[in-house]
Amino acid sequence: MSQVKEFNSYREKMNERILAQDNKVLKRFFSLDNQAYQEGALDVKTKELLGLIASMVLRCDDCIKYHLGTSHEIGVTKEEVYEVFSIANLVGGSICIPHTRRAVEYWEELESLSE
Repeated sequence: MSQVKEFNSYREKMNERILAQDNKVLKRFFSLDNQAYQEGALDVKTKELLGLIASMVLRCDDCIKYHLGTSHEIGVTKEEVYEVFSIANLVGGSICIPHTRRAVEYWEELESLSE
């Protein structure tokens, strides 16, 4: 199974299990997260790219994969993604390099799945 399919499958399965517990705080947090990335004063693309930069600087591989997947779905280009990588490494420092490697691998798989 590809890492993209594996990640999406696991994320969906676990989100369903978490939300099935009907915990009001968790449900509200998930809703807030979803609402934050909707169109507003900033467009969706900008918000996704900001989320990707923050995820890289915070070194959250799951978050990086999520934002890469969403960015790919909304038409972000390879050139735009690499600019995000450069800013994240500039802000986060060399500790972001391993995450950039994995992000590049994931992005390339996303591109190959859409060919």
